[in-house]
Amino acid sequence: MKTSRVSDDEVIRAIANSKSMQAASNALGLDVSALYKRRRNIEHKRKEKIEAPTDHKKKQYEHLQISLTHPHQNNLGILNGVVIVFSDAHFWPGVHTTAYRGLLWAIKELQPKAVIANGDIFDGAGISRHARIGWSSAPTVIDELKACELAMGEIEETAKQARSNVSLIWPLGNHDARFETFLAANAPQYEHVKGFSLKDHFPAWQPCWSVWINETTCVKHRFKGGIHATHNNTLWAGTTIVTGHLHSLKVTPLSDYRGVRYGIDTGTLAEPYGPQFRDYTENSPLNWRSGFAVLSFHNGKLILPELVMPHGPDSIEFRGRVIPLTK
Repeated sequence: MKTSRVSDDEVIRAIANSKSMQAASNALGLDVSALYKRRRNIEHKRKEKIEAPTDHKKKQYEHLQISLTHPHQNNLGILNGVVIVFSDAHFWPGVHTTAYRGLLWAIKELQPKAVIANGDIFDGAGISRHARIGWSSAPTVIDELKACELAMGEIEETAKQARSNVSLIWPLGNHDARFETFLAANAPQYEHVKGFSLKDHFPAWQPCWSVWINETTCVKHRFKGGIHATHNNTLWAGTTIVTGHLHSLKVTPLSDYRGVRYGIDTGTLAEPYGPQFRDYTENSPLNWRSGFAVLSFHNGKLILPELVMPHGPDSIEFRGRVIPLTK
């Protein structure tokens, strides 16, 4: 095969001097999948990474996201009490879902020590890396920001009325990252200007990548993917871990010699068939569920996690009850 007639040094030079792996494969006359395999073999043999210009671009974005100036980890040290975790609100102008109204009810009723907005509060439909679908329209960035500020402000006010010293925590989601990623790519000269970081618009919420409620329970936007994500999350994390991202709203227990821990998906605060998702899901059936999670701790140990989900347009299900919501 031709791959054997191209030297390792030629492969390295072609990758380094090309705009993409496809361009390098064209220059060498190789199939791109064969070039990826050859690249891995050379890296293994030489014990060093072969970097293409696209790798540097990825690193730039990775650095950008890491430098969004949040602390990478927040530690709450909560041993007793309630923590409410919601995620994937994708707040949309003019839309207040049943799950959102249920969240406000739960905060008033349960008086949590912390409320955690576990990522993807902002959708960023208009600045997505994905191409526009047909003639579909999306809210402007300012309209989305106003919707987020309104909703997050109401959650903040409700939480502080319920408990004066409540902690408001916000692990970043991949949709949230669109805000700064777009600006860094298109207007890098404005770095550090107030308002050009998403967190500037939510000053009451403490941003981070992950938050540890205590030594046994971690909350972050995403970890593993796929239908078995909650199982794999707690298996690989070695502790109870609460994630969003997949909109599945479920609890998966895992037992071993050390006891029981949980993989928890907090679903979506949005409606699964809401306007945020209508076009890119192509009106397909979705194994998604609207709702959020209630975590109760006793002496540092998590009691069986509870889920809250809509029962109807004006009611929620919680602890075996159907609870009506005021309009």
